[in-house]
Amino acid sequence: MRRDVFQAIADPVRREIIDILANQELSVNEVAEKFNISRPAVSKHLKILDECGILSFEKRGRERFCKVNTEQLVPAFLWIEKYNKEWKQKIDSFENYINQLKSKNEQNE
Repeated sequence: MRRDVFQAIADPVRREIIDILANQELSVNEVAEKFNISRPAVSKHLKILDECGILSFEKRGRERFCKVNTEQLVPAFLWIEKYNKEWKQKIDSFENYINQLKSKNEQNE
């Protein structure tokens, strides 16, 4: 089953795994040690990230090392950025409205 990037980042544990691996490659065991959940649970999260194309694995000796494929996160980033800009404009507009109300109230006092 091929999953998409949004399924990958929907879970907080998977987002944390991405954060941990963003700047370093770690073995599967090293990743698992960073969580207070079972090794099989971490493996399941790693599998989902792999199915989404966000992680890749490299076998070195008897260990598998995880690497983040950051280019796979671009669609999610672009989608989030689009809404970030729209919401920032709405929040700024609301803030201006509140400031105008405060100003009117101060003038009426």
